[in-house]
Amino acid sequence: MAAIPPGTRQRCALCQVEIQGLVGGVDQVHFSQGAPSTRSKLWARVCQYLRTDEQKAQCLNQDPALRGELKPGDAYMEPPAVDLSSLGG
Repeated sequence: MAAIPPGTRQRCALCQVEIQGLVGGVDQVHFSQGAPSTRSKLWARVCQYLRTDEQKAQCLNQDPALRGELKPGDAYMEPPAVDLSSLGG
């Protein structure tokens, strides 16, 4: 998928996020909830889970050069382990 021209937005047909092209090539992702973020966060939380070639062809975020490297906080964190042995059971 080609880069999004600065000053324009495109909506992904699959997940419905909007990606806004910015000057300098670092696009901004507008989720339905929360603050704008990056393509790498979108990849970590949504796009990497697409399975079919048809889905991947519709996705606006499949180009590794456009999304960049994953950063801390992009993926959901694993919950801490809970020790249930003290509950007795």
